[in-house]
Amino acid sequence: MSLLEKIFGNYSEKEIKKIIPIVDKIESYEDQMKALSDEELRAKTDEFRKRHADGESLDDLLPEAYAVVREAAVRTLGMRHFRVQLIGGIVLHQGRIAEMKTGEGKTLVATLPAYLNAIEGKGVHIVTVNDYLAKRDADEMGQVHRFLGLTVGVILNSMDSNERREAYNCDITYATNNELGFDYLRDNMVVRKENMVQRGLHYAIIDEIDSILIDEARTPLIISGSGAKSTQLYTIADQFAKMLTKGRIVNEEEALNAITREELIEEGDFVVDEKAKSVVLTQEGVRKAEKFFNLENLSDPENLEIQHHINNALKANNQMFRDQNYIVQNDEFMIVY
Repeated sequence: MSLLEKIFGNYSEKEIKKIIPIVDKIESYEDQMKALSDEELRAKTDEFRKRHADGESLDDLLPEAYAVVREAAVRTLGMRHFRVQLIGGIVLHQGRIAEMKTGEGKTLVATLPAYLNAIEGKGVHIVTVNDYLAKRDADEMGQVHRFLGLTVGVILNSMDSNERREAYNCDITYATNNELGFDYLRDNMVVRKENMVQRGLHYAIIDEIDSILIDEARTPLIISGSGAKSTQLYTIADQFAKMLTKGRIVNEEEALNAITREELIEEGDFVVDEKAKSVVLTQEGVRKAEKFFNLENLSDPENLEIQHHINNALKANNQMFRDQNYIVQNDEFMIVY
C-alpha cells in the first residue's frame, strides 16, 4: 500500500465509508420489521410500489426495503443478511461490481437489489453461468421474493417460447447468459412482435461477472458485424453464388469406405446435401471464390465472414424455394421450415 493510500485510504475504502450510514439506517428498521405479521410484511411491497409511483426514488426506499427483505429471508430461509451482505447489496443497486469472497453469500446478497428494483414493475434479470444454478437460485432465493408477493421465473434450455415468455414476464427472472443472449438475438429476427419472448431490458444482476462479460464474451456471436456492411456483402455473395455450377461427388461411397479410401472426385462448384440441409463448395468452387473475392486463402480466420455469406447465398439460391420453404405475405418474408 502506498503512503497516500495509508493517509487517505484507497477508492474502495472511501466508497464503503459512504455506504456505512445507509447500512446503519437499514439496521435501524430491524425491530420494526420483526414486529410485523407475515401479511403486514408482505403488504410492504404494495406500499413501496405506491410510494415509488407517488415520487419516492428507489434510493429513498432502499433502507426500509432492504430491511423488509432481510426479515423475509429470516422467516423463509432462516438466513439473516450480515452487514457485509447489506454493503454488497447497496453496491449492486448502484450498478457497480461487488467483489465478494467464497462463503460471503453472494446469492443471498442478490435478493436485496433484485427486490428493490422489481418494485418498478419493469422486470429484473439475475444472470448466472449454468442452468443448474439458475434453477437452484430461483427455487431457493425465490422463496424470499414469493413470500413478499413477487413473481419469480427461470429460463431453462428445455423451455419452449410460451414458457420463456411467461418466465420473462415475471417480476424477477433467473437465467444463464447464453439463454438470455440467444433469446435476444431470436427476438430481433422474428417477423411479428407477438412472437418475441423477452420483455424490455431494465435491470440485471450478473453473477461471476468476470467470467460472463470477459471470458464468455470472447466466444464470437453467430450474428455480428455492421448492418450496412453485411447487406452489401450479402448482395455480392448472391451475385457470386449465381455464377456457380451445381455439382456432385462422383465417388462418395468409395471415398467414405474405410477399406478403399479412394480420393474424392468432385464435379461442379458446389454440392447440395439434402439430408444435412447444407451446401458446400467444391475445391473448384473454393478456387473461384478466392479469385472472385481476391483472397489468398478462403479458409483463413479473417475470411470467416465471407465464408458465412457465401454459404448463406448458396443455401438461399439452392435450398430455399418460395411457397415451400418460405412465403411472402403482405410484403413480409416468412420462413416456414
